[in-house]
Amino acid sequence: MKKWLSTYGISLALLIALLMLWEGATVLFSIEKWLLPSPSMIVQTGITVFPDLYEHIESTLFLSIVGLLLGSIIGILTASIIHYWPILDKVMMPYLVVSQNIPIIVLAPLLVIWLGFGALPKIIVISLVCFFPVTISFLSGLRETPSSYVTFMKMSGGTKKQLFWKVETPFALPSLFSGLRIAATYSVMGAVISEWLGAQRGIGVFMTLASANFRTDRVFVAIVVVVIISLFYVSLIKWVESFWARKTGRGKTDVTSR
Repeated sequence: MKKWLSTYGISLALLIALLMLWEGATVLFSIEKWLLPSPSMIVQTGITVFPDLYEHIESTLFLSIVGLLLGSIIGILTASIIHYWPILDKVMMPYLVVSQNIPIIVLAPLLVIWLGFGALPKIIVISLVCFFPVTISFLSGLRETPSSYVTFMKMSGGTKKQLFWKVETPFALPSLFSGLRIAATYSVMGAVISEWLGAQRGIGVFMTLASANFRTDRVFVAIVVVVIISLFYVSLIKWVESFWARKTGRGKTDVTSR
């Protein structure tokens, strides 16, 4: 508990101070509830609408988890292929960069037109925003393997496959976990954006309906839920990373420094 407070105590105190300032400002300046609801009103609304919000959360969780897993697998495979065959770096990297420069808000409607309003176009959108940080992080980690280890492995007669699995991959895992944490936050954002463009359930749908009816308090409730889901994903990945570091004795420095 002391360690947790020493790490997050200042951030928590700052959050409480900001919420108190926000609450006081809405009362002092008599701000309309539809314009800027107070934190206490948002909490009250959240408790009231949670039974209706639950099915939307469930849908967004499904999309974000499937999209994150698929995007991560594609990212790991892409990084491994580029590292294994360096000549593909110059061929594939421009396309990877271009894929991230196409605005999702533009690409998503096209996917809906081509693939319909089902889950597939939404999962593709989420995978697209998730795979890039995983690819770049894992590829950077593979390339940062100390040359002395690589030389020793080669002098010992190790094959390229053994070098990859026994030396390069373990050294690249801390970088991979960093990419996964970034991708995890993107997955929730991607799920909400994809739901804006055509879905029957999801936090994005809940947010759109609330905004159309000027229920700003419900919009804030949806934002809080998105933040909580993102923090849960990031915490889960960080826990897995810490568990891996303790079990293997590797990457302790990287984990504690993040």
